[in-house]
Amino acid sequence: MATLRLGDTAPDFTADSSVGTINFYDYLGDSWGILFSHPADFTPVCTTELGTAAKFKDEFDKRNVKMLALSVDGAASHAEWIKDINEVQETTVNFPIIADEDKKVSDLYDMIHPKANSTLTVRSVFIIAPDKTVKLTLTYPASTGRNFYELLRVVDSLQLTANHKVATPANWENGQKVVVSPAISTADAKEIFKKGVEEIKPYLRMTPDPSV
Repeated sequence: MATLRLGDTAPDFTADSSVGTINFYDYLGDSWGILFSHPADFTPVCTTELGTAAKFKDEFDKRNVKMLALSVDGAASHAEWIKDINEVQETTVNFPIIADEDKKVSDLYDMIHPKANSTLTVRSVFIIAPDKTVKLTLTYPASTGRNFYELLRVVDSLQLTANHKVATPANWENGQKVVVSPAISTADAKEIFKKGVEEIKPYLRMTPDPSV
């Protein structure tokens, strides 16, 4: 399977999980989705990640993003691991964890990198739009835990720029000024963005967040 690229259609799949059989497309429905993989159950960094993800679920829910994790161990193992996660992270895992013992989903999404480890999934992240296209891919080494604040920030940017002719600058956070699309002239931008347009350079124009 070739590496998924931005704009590709996210592959559909049906698999067992910690909450029973799940069809990916049915699970997402018309929502956005975030799919993130873990090298194995009962691993220390992943235990902190899944606990953190559970604590962030309300924020993803507000953004109409459904969460789905994956590990190459089975559903029975997931159930035992979830007990540990809930205990040590003082939370409740509130989203499904795919059981990918045959590595079918891992292969579909190119989650196993032989040069990193020939059998274990790396820490992959995919953000998927309601039309099932891939909008973001991230690959972390097994030694580095994910930053869920950054994943929320990316979702905010993706959703804003999907609805307005803007881009988000470096270190942007929700509500801050955004960049006017280079495809729009300054004159047209001033008609579109009623809150004002600041021309720093002819190719760099800023405007207040049009969504707030």
